[in-house]
Amino acid sequence: MPEHFALHENHSKALKLQQKKEHPDEKPGLHPRNRHRKRYNFHELVDTFAELAPFVRLNEYEDESIDFSNPAAVVMLNRALLKHYYDIDHWNLPSGYLCPPVPGRADYIHHIADLLGSCNGQIIPVGSKIKCLDIGVGANCIYPIIGNKEYGWFFIGSDIEPAAIKSADKIVHDNLTLRGKVELRLQRNTRDIFRDIIQKDERFDLTICNPPFHASLQEARSGSLRKVSNLNNKRITTPTLNFGGTNSELWCEGGEEKFVRKMINESKRFSLSCFWFSTLISKSSNLKDVYTALKQAKASEVRTIPMSHGNKISRIVAWTFLTPEQQRSWVQTRWDGFTEPPH
Repeated sequence: MPEHFALHENHSKALKLQQKKEHPDEKPGLHPRNRHRKRYNFHELVDTFAELAPFVRLNEYEDESIDFSNPAAVVMLNRALLKHYYDIDHWNLPSGYLCPPVPGRADYIHHIADLLGSCNGQIIPVGSKIKCLDIGVGANCIYPIIGNKEYGWFFIGSDIEPAAIKSADKIVHDNLTLRGKVELRLQRNTRDIFRDIIQKDERFDLTICNPPFHASLQEARSGSLRKVSNLNNKRITTPTLNFGGTNSELWCEGGEEKFVRKMINESKRFSLSCFWFSTLISKSSNLKDVYTALKQAKASEVRTIPMSHGNKISRIVAWTFLTPEQQRSWVQTRWDGFTEPPH
């Protein structure tokens, strides 16, 4: 290697190591109860899940990491995290389905738990009597896994894809910790969200949703190219979905904004069936239309909960149609006697 190239490489390496000194021990912005606030301890994860070992390598800061642009590595990391922190022994996905980033999904659960607690004297209601509906549960079943482990909530997960329901149902069946605590329901009419999922006289304490982000397949592919290019610090021209995702998981006509407006409009028909409806909103530019839709639907209360994962900013928008008196009655009749979890 020519001397000037070697000097340049050594200089770049020294700069990276210098930057490492300023690298925080904890990931900025995550919820205080999030188990993933600290940087991944790959020694512990490999001890728990040996199949992760071949994918662990030294990164440019000479820290152990994985190649986050490699779909197989991302899946193995998730399997290790779910086994190590959530007692999930068996977790597999059909080819092409979304492999979600666990820390961000955990943040949603913890923030929405705080929302419930804010209506109950800051005591988070826990246990299987708390019923949560996950709209678009996906093949990964990630929200029910985290929500049940952290707070003991009972989950119903809905999805429009039979293959996703089959995969999520297998995850539940294959893990003793989930059996009897998660129920899967297929939404047969793709134009509906709550109808035929929420049954007559059924009550939910909350609904959660991670809506399709993009408005078209091309937009989804372009977003993936940007993400993978950023991960590799170079321009990538061939789409590789490192976190996977089928069409219905990544995009729908009108994108996030239209999907959420549809959800809000339909939620009004079930105004007495659920305490808090909620959804993730990734694009801040969609908030204005979302708030307008909530005003038109005559929601009695709306909360916006900011979330931050490193450089990524998002938020949860939650709404209820219950009056303050109805909220107090709900808490007294359904949540009485619940205590906050120990962690």
